[in-house]
Parts: sequence; structure tokens; C-alpha cells
Amino acid sequence: MEWLTKFPHMDDDRLRQLKKLIDDGFRTFTRAYGDAIESFFEPLQFFLIQSERFLTRTPWPVILILIALIAWFASRNWKIVAGCVGTMLAIGYFDMWDDTMKTISMIFVCTVLSIAIGIPIGIIMSRSDRFQSVVNPVLDVMQTMPSFVYLIPVVMLLGIGKVPGLIAVVIYAIPPMIRLTNLGIRLVDKDVLEAADAFGSSNWQKLKNVQMPLALPTIMAGINQTIMMALAMVVIASMIGVQGLGQPVLKAIANQYFTLGIFNGMAIVGIAIIFDRVSQAYGRRLQRHLEIVHG
Repeated sequence: MEWLTKFPHMDDDRLRQLKKLIDDGFRTFTRAYGDAIESFFEPLQFFLIQSERFLTRTPWPVILILIALIAWFASRNWKIVAGCVGTMLAIGYFDMWDDTMKTISMIFVCTVLSIAIGIPIGIIMSRSDRFQSVVNPVLDVMQTMPSFVYLIPVVMLLGIGKVPGLIAVVIYAIPPMIRLTNLGIRLVDKDVLEAADAFGSSNWQKLKNVQMPLALPTIMAGINQTIMMALAMVVIASMIGVQGLGQPVLKAIANQYFTLGIFNGMAIVGIAIIFDRVSQAYGRRLQRHLEIVHG
């Protein structure tokens, strides 16, 4: 009756050989193409380093003014601006300014990269049901795969450092950007598209002047979710050398430093709230503007 309690599985030797074959194949691939892949990501590394230098070397009052201006431009709400500035002042007062700037730099680059990759893929998905049926299972895997697993192939290919962590964060955070871009464009009213056809608009003109503006609030929601997921990945990415607020949290876990972990964890929460409130306010402003323009 053992077959009822023990699930039948592949022979242990064969399973071991299969795993060894896959591991050896991936190691061979990394030895053959690792340097080429690393050189391919050099512009990304340059962008990340320059962004981090700007945020860490610029005087803090200038950074605060920039944050306040961005919050005001996005929200037109003094309460949100005051909340952003107050949160950043509290973070700086508790001596977490440099780590926070490094984290914001990482999130900024991840967001830009996710937008640059995610929006075109989402547009293609919205135009092709076949392409959507191929990409959706990939996105399902990316969203459900344990985040630690992303670190294994990235570290084997690129080693320890900023760029491997950045790539792992982007892989984890990009699916909402792709899904919501696709959804936003597909939800554009067909009557509006028919009116655009009646005026002789080309496919590019319809996309640029009709579909993208009407889908922009949904796309902004995708950007918001991408930022939130990137922040959630910060602590895990610190395991492979990503500097910022994640490393003190990791140190606190390893050494049971309660206060260190709580302070840096609250700083991550503060940044998340800033990004969330500002991006949501900007999305609402876009929605109101589009309702006025399009009736």
C-alpha cells in the first residue's frame, strides 16, 4: 500500500543526472556568453551610477526642493507636498538620507527601464491576441516565481553588484506595467476609435492621439504598481550587493537589531507612500483632464 502514501516520482539517479545536465549547460552558457552579456549592460550600469551620484552628491536642500516641485506638479495639492517634504526630513533626521537616495536612484532607474520595455510590449499585446496568449503565461511565471529565485541566474551571469540587482528588480516589477498597458488600450471605447477612423487617422495617429491618452490613467496605475513591487524587492536585492535601505534591514535580520530594522523598514514605507500618493494624484489629474477634453 506504499504507492497510496508515496507519490510516484522519477528515479533518483535519473533526476540527479537531469539536474546536473541543466546546471552544467547553464554554467557553460555563462562561461561562453557572460562577458558579452555583461558588456551589453554597461550603459545601464553607467545610467545607474550617474543617477546615484546625482542624488547622493547634490545638496540635500536642492533634493528636497526637487521632490516638492515634482509632488506639486503631479498633484497640485499642498497637503501631499507637505507630506513628502516632512517624510524626507524625518528620514534625514534619523540618519538614513544617503541610503534613501541610493534606494530612490535604484527605483527611478528600474521604473524608467520598466516603462521603456513594458509599454511597447503592452501595446503589441493589445494589438495581437496571439502575442497576448504567448506573453501572458510568461508574465504569470514572473509574478508567481519566488523573488529569491530571480537572483540565482542573474548572479551566475553577472556576479554580485548593482546591475544584477537592478535586472532582478525589473524582472520582478515589470509585469503590472505590461498588463495594465495592454488592458488600458483594449478598454478604449470602440466608438472613439471608429470616429478616429472616420477622420482618416492612421494606426500610429490613433495610438498616439487617441488610445494612449485615453489609456494613460490605467498606464499610470501600472507605473504605480511597478514602483511598489520594486520597493518590495529592495531588501531581497540587497543580498547581491544593491546598496540602499535594504542592506541595513538585511543586517538587522542577521544580527537581530530590532531598531535598525524598524527604522529602515519605516523609511522604505515612507518612500512607498510618497511614490504612491504622488503617482495616484497625477493619475487622477489626468483622468479629470481627459474627461473635460473628451466630454
